[in-house]
Amino acid sequence: MTGAATLLSDVFGFDRFRPGQEEIVDAVADGRNVLAIMPTGGGKSLCFQLPALMRDGVTVVISPLIALMRDQVRALREAGVEAGALTSGNTEEETDAVWAALDEGRLKLLYIAPERLAAGSALGMLRRIGVGLIAVDEAHCVSQWGHDFRPDYLRIGELRRVLDVPLAAFTATADQETRQEIIERLFDGQEPEVFLHGFDRPNIHLAFSAKDSPRRQILDFAAARKGQSGIVYCGTRAKTEGLAQALRDAGHNACHYHGGMEAGDRRHVEHRFNSEDGLIVVATVAFGMGVDKPDIRWVAHADLPKSIEAYYQEIGRAGRDGAPAETLTLFGPDDIRLRRSQIDEGLAPPERRAADHGRLNALLGLAEALECRRKTLLAYFGETSEACGNCDICDNPPEVFDGTEAVRKALSAVLRTEEWFGSGHLIDILLGNQTDKVRQRGHDSLPTFGVGKDFSRGQWQAIFRQMMGYDLLRPDPTRHGALRMTDAALPILRAEAGLSLRKDTIRKMAARPVAKELVSDEDAPLLSALKAKRRALAEAAAVPAYIIFNDRTLIEIAETRPQTLDDMARIGGVGAKKLERYGDAFLSVIAGEVAQVHPQRRKLAGRSAGDLYDRLLEVQADLARGETGIEKPMTCSASLLAKVAASRPADFAAIERILGARRAERFGVAFLEILHEEG
Repeated sequence: MTGAATLLSDVFGFDRFRPGQEEIVDAVADGRNVLAIMPTGGGKSLCFQLPALMRDGVTVVISPLIALMRDQVRALREAGVEAGALTSGNTEEETDAVWAALDEGRLKLLYIAPERLAAGSALGMLRRIGVGLIAVDEAHCVSQWGHDFRPDYLRIGELRRVLDVPLAAFTATADQETRQEIIERLFDGQEPEVFLHGFDRPNIHLAFSAKDSPRRQILDFAAARKGQSGIVYCGTRAKTEGLAQALRDAGHNACHYHGGMEAGDRRHVEHRFNSEDGLIVVATVAFGMGVDKPDIRWVAHADLPKSIEAYYQEIGRAGRDGAPAETLTLFGPDDIRLRRSQIDEGLAPPERRAADHGRLNALLGLAEALECRRKTLLAYFGETSEACGNCDICDNPPEVFDGTEAVRKALSAVLRTEEWFGSGHLIDILLGNQTDKVRQRGHDSLPTFGVGKDFSRGQWQAIFRQMMGYDLLRPDPTRHGALRMTDAALPILRAEAGLSLRKDTIRKMAARPVAKELVSDEDAPLLSALKAKRRALAEAAAVPAYIIFNDRTLIEIAETRPQTLDDMARIGGVGAKKLERYGDAFLSVIAGEVAQVHPQRRKLAGRSAGDLYDRLLEVQADLARGETGIEKPMTCSASLLAKVAASRPADFAAIERILGARRAERFGVAFLEILHEEG
């Protein structure tokens, strides 16, 4: 058997192993069962490719992505190694060539997707070709606790038993729960030889930033790195397309990628990214697992990832060549609400949901960290580190302040309103804003009414975001996203503990609000609840969700809150059959929502003027006491706001005719800015 060092030099062209590789190669080549956890870019593939050349028989590599398999096969063939893949992406000629190499005993590595194991013929084929070793790439996919669960990975353990050959499993990230499940699923609970090589990627600069015009933040980040290859991860498919276009408009070479694209279009993007210098791919998480490009210089997240493992995997695609690389992760309260609701509205058992909240908490702790981010990140994976000098906190240590009193005020507002409201209404109470909703519920008589005037609305929003980040408050899906206090908040409320907050994110926000994607903040929790009901009905009927009601219909329901079947019948997209079949189910969701929509706002539901009304209303709240926050309170009536939203006055004189001189002086310029922005 040719020695590992000789093959490393002769076949792969390396003079020496990377740290940790040699001992793993020796263990796999000796036929021991192995679980290796190595950082992304640490050279995992070599740890099964090289032993495959040292052992008799065929090494079967089970890998989750066709693009990854094709890249590795291509690289191995370039190195003179007989390798092939059987995938749905093969041409007929490629498949014939793989079978010919197998029949002639030439093939050393055969790549297959886990889904192929479901075919009845797969086991017979693998028995016939003389498999000597099974290698499992991205082994965390076997774990239902992990972030990329693939049910077909569950068949691998049975395959190992039937073929009675050694198995080597590899992953870049696995916490203790995930590692244990990998061992149980793949090795029948028999302890393999475990290699845990540090998670640290010291060449990657870590940075987080609170969202403040996120598109501009991403464009600024990319502009400073123009000409470098990068990835921008987004939470929605639509956002990938819009942001890619914005990058192109700014002069970048950029394209988008998401799971809704045709397979050929996705392959074209993958090929471009691997072959072009300086290309930016704006993508959902559908893009990434198996990305093998060594010179990705930066990764940005336009939206918060769903867990700390997902974050680690995604930033790990940068700087695989060991050269300096940079990351930026944007986050805001909407991200936190979305990730919490995704967990709570999912179908996982309670213990899984609790674990997912824990993973999200770890990521939020990293986002709101007060000391070196690398220390915080590595501590999650059980490693210790000194301050790294290569993260935004080490570059500019954040100024902190004692936020205990502010947090207690916020928690008191939550409790005194019986945990039935979101942050928008709670902030109105803390600021002493006499809104219709506050007066209708008598919340202007609460002891907490007006006790938070030392902070602005934007500053309170940042405080609530940090409170959610510390898991003191969680959206309650049974109450349409109303904030409920967790046990972690009790010591602070009882004056048994304090809390430091970051001062750099408690700054005055711009008066102009960020545009909302679907509905106003007040309607977003109900829309989330309606979507959860739609999902449950769709799964029960085994149909796509849009067959029940499309998004436009749900948005109109959330905005107008129909109270009866007659009201529901007036909603666009609700025909007689759907009213009969689903009307009561959706009315029952709405019944849990106490808040009423103003009649003037209801008239605008489903029209662009409705969104414009919401933006005008929010700006009005910011300017109710003037730009200084100490002037005499002033508001516009709902009918005046509706008139501005519907008529869209083009200049100050026109808006003054609607509002009158005094109100135009207070609100006119800000309203016109929004009207011009809306076009």
